Amino acid sequence: MWKDSETEIDFLDFDYLKAILKLTINNEDLLPASVGVYGDWGSGKSSLIKMSMDELQKDSNTVCLIFNGWLFEGYEDAKTALMGSILDVVEKERTFTPKAKACIRGLYKSIDKLKLLKSGAKIGADIFLTGGIGTLVDMGMNNVGKLIAEKVSNITSNTENISGVFDDIDLEKIQENIQEELSNKEIRNDIREFQNNFVDLLKETKIEKLIIFIDELDRCSPDTILETLEAIRLFLFIGNVAFIIGADERHISYAVKKKFKEIEGLQIDIGKEYLEKMIQYPIRIPRLNSKEVEFYITCLFFQKDLTKQEFQDIIEYLNNEKKKEFLNFYLDYDIISRFNATIAEKVKDSIITAKQLASVLANGLNGNPRHCKRFLNSLYMRLEMAKYKHQQLDRKVLAKVMMLEYFKLPLFKKIAELEQSSSDCSSILKELEDDTINENSELKIWKEDNWVKHWAMSEPKISQIDLRPYFYFARTSLDERFDLSVKKLSPLAQEILKKLLTKSEFAIKSVLKEASNINENEATEILEEVFSKMVQESKIDMILFKSFIGWGSTRETLTTNVISNLMSINGELIPLGAIPLVEEFMKKSKRNSEIFEIFDRWKKENKKLQLAIDKIMKGAK
Repeated sequence: MWKDSETEIDFLDFDYLKAILKLTINNEDLLPASVGVYGDWGSGKSSLIKMSMDELQKDSNTVCLIFNGWLFEGYEDAKTALMGSILDVVEKERTFTPKAKACIRGLYKSIDKLKLLKSGAKIGADIFLTGGIGTLVDMGMNNVGKLIAEKVSNITSNTENISGVFDDIDLEKIQENIQEELSNKEIRNDIREFQNNFVDLLKETKIEKLIIFIDELDRCSPDTILETLEAIRLFLFIGNVAFIIGADERHISYAVKKKFKEIEGLQIDIGKEYLEKMIQYPIRIPRLNSKEVEFYITCLFFQKDLTKQEFQDIIEYLNNEKKKEFLNFYLDYDIISRFNATIAEKVKDSIITAKQLASVLANGLNGNPRHCKRFLNSLYMRLEMAKYKHQQLDRKVLAKVMMLEYFKLPLFKKIAELEQSSSDCSSILKELEDDTINENSELKIWKEDNWVKHWAMSEPKISQIDLRPYFYFARTSLDERFDLSVKKLSPLAQEILKKLLTKSEFAIKSVLKEASNINENEATEILEEVFSKMVQESKIDMILFKSFIGWGSTRETLTTNVISNLMSINGELIPLGAIPLVEEFMKKSKRNSEIFEIFDRWKKENKKLQLAIDKIMKGAK
């Protein structure tokens, strides 16, 4: 299995992205600068940041740090956390002169004041009402914290006399001191003083270049995102400072729109405008194509197949071969064999499996490295579980079965059911593989599905294989355990699912426009989760039904999944208002025969639907 985190080894052809990032940062005419490393969730932003940081910090006159705002969320204000982290790293990396010590003391004091400003009303309730206002102005935040602890301790240990604690409060004095300490003029002056002190600090500590990498920003709440960006603005006018910000730009744009949503009359994309002003040099990570996914998966397999030295040697060889003619480079058995015949035999099966998976995962997972890695981790977990049960699963067969599980879950469940209950499962699968499905087949609704046709005809053929052990180790999917913490949908996919389940027609309508922004696997998981929630209720909710049909209509590859799920619903549960929605879906999908079959059964099971269904069926003939 593979660790689900950033890597220092480049399997994704990031060399040209690293080069342009390094070129931008090393051009002093461009500094101070902000560089955006943009990409989908799981596209490799953190890996690109890690590899670039390792390269840039080799210069002894350069100080690098990485800031993860997500780690501070809920514990500390993101703005002051970032500013404090920068000072902490400078203090750690450099020996201070007396002037540098004075500079950093002033900088920390500025941060303390910003913390005080941010805390505002909360500190007013927690500190000022305990009589501490007289000393507040002269205290740092650490001492304020001690004061809170002392006062709270006194109060909680002497609850009988709690009323006496507040007897000496002078409310006018409190207000006067707060306004005096946190006046707008003083804050403005303090920001200017902060910037001047910071310039002096860099000079005194002989830091020629300071590079701050911001990672995981798109995991943060909108408020944390904006606080972090506001902190960055403080440094964008100061010397040789550079920020490299890794994020999905859609999430940053969403955070800005949410913050300034009241400006609805403006005919501009405020999120996009804000980003363009904040990020001077955007670098976008492209989605991997089928060939790149194949190379990525193959390299991951090689890590498991080879010794550490063999792996290092083969990666170095492949990278050199790619440089010769990278557009025409293709990884296959022959190119490995030319380097080392023994290694080629070791990895032969991995090359075949990678080729088998590449096109499906490139299209179904949008070439997303994190999703690909998680697919492979699930595959290897099942192989290991099977070994524990003394079962030897064929990796290529398991990969093919899992592709069905990821992208066509209803068909996956149907085949599992046939495998357990029918002696004809092999012949039914053979018909699917030979494209000879007839109208009486258990799998007839899938005969028009192009994805299923391609899957069935691809190698290895599985109709003559006992699939029971393969389904045994996939029982979580068969038990319909859709848990976001297990499925690990991307943040965007989670947001889409959340809105589809809100039972708000406005939210549903707006979120359907986002369908093209997520991959095939996540689109399928969302559909199945909405269906699962819908059928859990005693009577099908019309708004959830609209979510289900609406989402299922967003892409052709979901059509058969929708039909399969509709077939599983008893007509007694169907509200009359659902019939026009199914009719609209039928017209769009042009799958009249399957929908008519569903209608025929529903009107027998629910007489209230008969008139509406008969009218539709008569009009369609």
